[in-house]
Amino acid sequence: MVGVNHPSTIYVIGAAGQLGSALLSSRSVPDDARVVGMRSSDIDITSPNSVETSLTDLAAGDVVLNVAAYTDVDAAETASGAAYAVNADGPAHLAAATSAADAHLIHVSTDYVFPRGSWTFPLEPSDLPADAAPDTVYGASKLAGERAVLRADRDAVVVRTAWLFTGRAPVRDFVTTMRRLEGERDELTVVDDQRGSPTYAPDLADGLWELTARLRSGRSGGGEVLHATNGGDATWCDFARAVFAGIGADPSRVKPCSTAQFPRPAARPAYSVLSAASWARAGLTPLRDWPDALQDALDVSSSG
Repeated sequence: MVGVNHPSTIYVIGAAGQLGSALLSSRSVPDDARVVGMRSSDIDITSPNSVETSLTDLAAGDVVLNVAAYTDVDAAETASGAAYAVNADGPAHLAAATSAADAHLIHVSTDYVFPRGSWTFPLEPSDLPADAAPDTVYGASKLAGERAVLRADRDAVVVRTAWLFTGRAPVRDFVTTMRRLEGERDELTVVDDQRGSPTYAPDLADGLWELTARLRSGRSGGGEVLHATNGGDATWCDFARAVFAGIGADPSRVKPCSTAQFPRPAARPAYSVLSAASWARAGLTPLRDWPDALQDALDVSSSG
């Protein structure tokens, strides 16, 4: 095992995405390792040959942080091949590489792996049924990726998160969309019967760097699934109203509607709040509550 004081390399796969960008710009980037951001132009995780060539220097004690994903939930319904290639095959190729090199792998997944259910309590990793059949191609492909990773590298760590936001350009997320619509419409309707865990990408990035440090020091084991989100929960309508309030707009301009009134090609989970208990049990710092994180996102956006 390579300790934190030994030189090592940390590869951030998916560096151009929302979470990848947050990881590379985080205040928590370690200064005792070489951090290499890799975009799709640097590595094609769907190709075993590209993974082998791009990670040819991967060595024991190095870390691969995989935040690359096919995230267009609706498009995945008719592009299953592309979704599975990126979300299932790609992580499997990375896990084979880390296992062979005795390196560490952290693979980021999603709340969509949970099928529709009657849950009304925050979900633990153990609440996912062994025979789980997610309701969307996106969720099924991400679950296949989780399972492929843990089969190929028994020391890998899977981290599920949900409702990721950054709140500022050039990212197009729920928060930036609500800010734009606030300036364009007198009123808007937002779904109020889907409840989840809004998660600020910079906060999650800090948490992933803490997990990385623990893996490098040998203080955390692998082969586990953790949940990491900001604290608290909300419906999309709650979230939108909080954005309005945070920028000084009247939150009553956001009107609730049902999922049935806003149909999408892919089914959305009615309840997918993730419990942070597994994160805390691993000795990791809980992420703060989402309203506090949202205010920081809005403040940074306004000042930027």
